[in-house]
Amino acid sequence: MLGTQPLPPALRPGPACPPQAPRPARRCTVTLLVPVLNEIVGMKAVMPLVRREWVDQILVLDGRSTDGTAEWARENGYEVHVQTRPGIRQGYMEVLPHVRGDVLVTFSPDGNSVPEVLPQLVAKIDEGYDMVIASRYKPPARSADDDLVTAFGNWLFTRTVNLLHGGRYTDAMVIYRAYRTNLIRDLELDQDRWYWTPETLFRCRLSWEPLLSARAARRNLKVAEIPGDEPPRVGGERKLQVLRWGASYYFQFLRDWVLWR
Repeated sequence: MLGTQPLPPALRPGPACPPQAPRPARRCTVTLLVPVLNEIVGMKAVMPLVRREWVDQILVLDGRSTDGTAEWARENGYEVHVQTRPGIRQGYMEVLPHVRGDVLVTFSPDGNSVPEVLPQLVAKIDEGYDMVIASRYKPPARSADDDLVTAFGNWLFTRTVNLLHGGRYTDAMVIYRAYRTNLIRDLELDQDRWYWTPETLFRCRLSWEPLLSARAARRNLKVAEIPGDEPPRVGGERKLQVLRWGASYYFQFLRDWVLWR
């Protein structure tokens, strides 16, 4: 049963801590955005490990779950937006008016994102960076969720972004990152025209993290990476569409190399 799987060591809770502690002093305000689709097992295991004082807002983006994920989130005091259109990028666009932070952290509650890395991301971006990535491949971090196909794909896409767009990434694809909210409009991530063709050709829905990596590199923005392990998934179902997403992202990288400035 999914609900009885043991947590990976990186996600096992330590000693009990008070529910609310003094909020760390920082210059930026931070929204933690948690996209979910039928992730109630992961939410129950992971979200209690996310201390609310680490950020200013926790916003759950629900892709119309049928397993009680949204209801559980509301019952536990989280702000929830249920999207009306399918697709993670479409959800991002719907929820954007509700984002209050000038920094956005995207976080996967399925066990792949380690909560203890969150304060490090926030502290690093508070130093003045435009984006900070929790890299699965920056030593000593490692991914326990990769298989041969996804490991090669992530290496290939990251290498492509570095070669075509001047990046210095070890992980251009991961969702777990902090970035300035204004980059969404500054880098035109909110414009459908940059997604419509590959989504139509390859019949899929894309996220914007890979394009964000490419365009941040192309604009020579101030970007940093910190090591961030990727434990195995906790519950739920893997939603990767490896071939369709891979072809779509490669299309975007090549088109941006030619057209986007």
